[in-house]
Amino acid sequence: MHKEQLIELVTEEVMRQIQKTGRMPDVDKTAKIPLGISNRHVHISSDDLKTLYGQGQQLTGMKDLSQPGQFVSEQTVTLVGPKGVIEKVRVLGPVRDKTQVEISVSDCFKLGIQAPIRDSGDLSGSAPVTLVGPVGSVTLPEGCIIAARHIHMHPRDAERYGVRDGDRVNVKSSGPRGIVFNEVLVRVNDNYYLEMHLDIDEANAASLVNGDRLEIM
Repeated sequence: MHKEQLIELVTEEVMRQIQKTGRMPDVDKTAKIPLGISNRHVHISSDDLKTLYGQGQQLTGMKDLSQPGQFVSEQTVTLVGPKGVIEKVRVLGPVRDKTQVEISVSDCFKLGIQAPIRDSGDLSGSAPVTLVGPVGSVTLPEGCIIAARHIHMHPRDAERYGVRDGDRVNVKSSGPRGIVFNEVLVRVNDNYYLEMHLDIDEANAASLVNGDRLEIM
């Protein structure tokens, strides 16, 4: 069967269900999503790594992250803002095309900067910050953000939940400080492992810990 014929058959079946029941066919949104809590960290470019750590230096893996190919490195940097510094901020690997610093609202107060809430990679007009390493420093005119809450999904997970890459969903946590997280970005990729990411401020406000399960509403 050709791809076009398969699409046509699936579309016809969906339309039959809509006409019969008056609604879209059910999808499985009941399965809960594991939580990963992100503390402040840095994604670094190869050029900035060279400036901060020296010629020929590479990131040294210390621990694998849940997302395939991502890891915590042994390298750390100091973040410097107009009002303060934060030491020993972990660098995550592998290297990226552009350096990105991810902090929390609480960190903004300590550094004295106003980082915007952004999706990863959306750095235009974001906050400036200085990174200090063992052999040098880099001042970013932009590149510091508060990472928007998001869910990593494999295409199979997206199909199960009935969502697509770029969708925004509401996610509910339970417990005595249960809360609804609105506008959670769905990110779908063949290399992703199912996990929702919140920064440490958001997780603490809802008394959540790594591995807790949340539900798409």
